[in-house]
Amino acid sequence: MHEARQFAVVTGASTGIGLELARCCLRQGFDVLIAADEPEIESAASKLREVGSGNIQTVQADLSTTEGVDKLYTAAQGRPVDILMANAGRGLGRAFLDQEFGKARKVIDTNITGTVYLIHKVGNDMRRRNSGRILITGSIAGFMPGSFQAVYNGSKAFLDSFSFALREELRDTNLTVTCLMPGATETEFFKRADMMDTQVGTAEKDDAAEVARAGFDAMMRGEGDIVTGMKNKLQSAAANVMPAGMLAKQHRKMAEPGTAKPQRS
Repeated sequence: MHEARQFAVVTGASTGIGLELARCCLRQGFDVLIAADEPEIESAASKLREVGSGNIQTVQADLSTTEGVDKLYTAAQGRPVDILMANAGRGLGRAFLDQEFGKARKVIDTNITGTVYLIHKVGNDMRRRNSGRILITGSIAGFMPGSFQAVYNGSKAFLDSFSFALREELRDTNLTVTCLMPGATETEFFKRADMMDTQVGTAEKDDAAEVARAGFDAMMRGEGDIVTGMKNKLQSAAANVMPAGMLAKQHRKMAEPGTAKPQRS
């Protein structure tokens, strides 16, 4: 019976923006397949079951690997994907040469390789049907050289650019590609990236539910991109005119370890 309902795949959906994107889909009557690389994806599904009557499938898969992406793709059981929300991402703070290379590589493999591979698989299915929507979670971080987040910001610069290019390639089809570009958002991201001693890690952040709603609505309207939050819009506008060297110095002030402002008691 559920085959009559539209079907959405959401990655990185155990917490944060991904969880809220899945919530948006359910509110709009979609069935969802949610994925993450951690067992918390099951507790996320429990929270989502309170939202609506849509069918919720889960898959725990490491989307930094082709095997993990294949596992997710297989979990869809050949069902046509109406919406793909490529949201899975990983961050990493501290100076590049101080990072463990394995962790830096994991950021690249999750944010870039796994995302591109998943979009290639699902996107080809969509093109054959000439129908579908793709939402890619990029970031305003992609607009600036990320001192003390060099690999992460570089990965988001790739995704932002890739999203615009793919959209243009699909211009004459019924497929749409939207790039959601949030700023710092209240999620587990900064804790997992070991950035809780930085200014950006401890600063007030945007609400994940509001960011997700804005991204979902922009995707449903078929828009190419959306930067969420007025402060982030101003920051992205400034990034387009400021020299890269100046942007890198500015980013250092936010992301260098030890820049966290003392908490008031």
